[in-house]
Amino acid sequence: MAGMIPSSDDNEFDWEGDLPLKYPQKDLVIYEMHVRGFTKHESSKTKFPGTYLGVVEKLDHLKELGVNCVELLPCHEFNELEYYSYNSVLGDHKVNFWGYSTVNFFSPMIRYSSSGIRNCGRDGINEMKFMIKEAHKRGIKVIMDVVFNHTAEGNEKGPIISFRGVDNSIYYMVAPKGEFYNYSGCGNTFNSNHPVVRQFIVDCLRYWVTEFHVDGFRFDLASIMTRGSSLWDGVNVFGAPIEGDLMTTGTPLGSPPLVDMISNDPILRGVKLIAEAWDAGGLYQVGTFPHWGIWSEWNGKYRDTVRQFIKGTDGFAGAFAECLCGSPNLYQGGGRKPWNSINFVCAHDGFTLADLVTYNNKHNLPNGEDNNDGENHNNSWNCGQEGEFASILVRKLRKRQMRNFFLSLMVSQGVPMIHMGDEYGHTKGGNNNTYCHDNYLNYFQWDKKEDSSSDFFRFCCLITEFRRECESLGLDDFPTAERLQWHGHFPGMPDWSETSRFVAFTMVDSVKGEIYIAFNTSHLPFTITLPERPGYRWEPLVDTSKPAPYDFLSPDVPGRDIAIQQCSQFLDANLYPMLSYSSIILLRTPDESA
Repeated sequence: MAGMIPSSDDNEFDWEGDLPLKYPQKDLVIYEMHVRGFTKHESSKTKFPGTYLGVVEKLDHLKELGVNCVELLPCHEFNELEYYSYNSVLGDHKVNFWGYSTVNFFSPMIRYSSSGIRNCGRDGINEMKFMIKEAHKRGIKVIMDVVFNHTAEGNEKGPIISFRGVDNSIYYMVAPKGEFYNYSGCGNTFNSNHPVVRQFIVDCLRYWVTEFHVDGFRFDLASIMTRGSSLWDGVNVFGAPIEGDLMTTGTPLGSPPLVDMISNDPILRGVKLIAEAWDAGGLYQVGTFPHWGIWSEWNGKYRDTVRQFIKGTDGFAGAFAECLCGSPNLYQGGGRKPWNSINFVCAHDGFTLADLVTYNNKHNLPNGEDNNDGENHNNSWNCGQEGEFASILVRKLRKRQMRNFFLSLMVSQGVPMIHMGDEYGHTKGGNNNTYCHDNYLNYFQWDKKEDSSSDFFRFCCLITEFRRECESLGLDDFPTAERLQWHGHFPGMPDWSETSRFVAFTMVDSVKGEIYIAFNTSHLPFTITLPERPGYRWEPLVDTSKPAPYDFLSPDVPGRDIAIQQCSQFLDANLYPMLSYSSIILLRTPDESA
């Protein structure tokens, strides 16, 4: 590329008046997507599979699902061949697929464009801009996953690509004898709170917002951005000495200069800022990340708690209730709101939703590391049999559990995030660390989504739409007793004991009137007593124990009136039968017989 000259200067991109989408964060439904993986599978039938243009062809799928924000896995130019080697298990080659190994922070990944390096890559730049513009036309924000915690230059023995050749001791956390600190787990740590480095990062972020109209960023291993830099001293950082200023390299800072700069930058403070509030060095800041009132966090504690409760682990009823309320135990004390919590059950790193209910253990042999890589503590449950080949009863229970997980995500306060492919039940065969696979393991399989047996996609679309319709499921603040009331098997009597596997609540809603939501994660069925509402009765809307399409009684369901009639003898007595491992939503409606 160094010797190439652009064919002309006539490369001005026509944004057609594109402006930022001004959605409040509380209204977002985020979709974590890999650009190549989204359309690379042959079943996508796109003209340019695996590219920015391929994504444009499939944006209507996201609209159908109810998504209004995509979070793109790294699209900065990265080194795909970092792990390149023959994989004897799958008969292909290992590559860096996820992209967390940046080579150039100011360039879009050119191999995600159909035009490649034509015209010095400028055509590829315009393709990414076109994708963002088309997403905005459909009301979909675009957030980039950015990696400012390490670079592709490895440890002190790694290659010299850019920063190490420019000024090794400035751009990396380096010990006095030249060894690299490794808080990222990838060989080096970007020296992000050094004045030179933090200015570089702010300039880079501004570039993507102003030139590409990006709507925000998710910062990978963001806790590294709160660590003190090497060469730390008051003059170096603040321009003046500070009395008693002794700072060990990597010490967590209460007011890290980089996060301070981003938070108060006139351009950047207006976009969405999401922290992955931990790093590979053991610094875990979920609930405590320095936020200046505007940063959100990937809520890893939400993921762990919801997984434990839905699979029926004792002792999590109270913690699950906190998750439903937007995790006030984490965010309220610091002056933040429910929308500062990015709620998720699954992400690119870990089990897919389908694998979460299919495997007790990781199955990572295709990675070529003897199953030693990847997370061991997945809080998963295979519902009785390991692997995809299971009895009809087990497969039915798995579908029910997937519906339970998705329902809990969509009725929780905070911002829900869906992992690509979970909406149809994508499986990676139990592999929870598919960083090196440019193949079907990581590709969205459109034929599975279109498969008539994939009733889960219908359920996801309807639940997402229900969340959008309900004023009470995306609040600006944490719910209070005026709006929310907890229940147990009997009204107003919640059970927060260690053995409780039942959580239920009612929410006053200005659109729906009032909704009743309950989760029974016990292996036993129960007949529950519903809250009495004189002049009204409860009507079933969702019951995850029912087969499709009766799991969600939308107006177009054939025989809907009959399905409701079948419950009437219970509802007349203010009761409802709940099967094991099921969840329900009931709506308060006027009782015409009263």
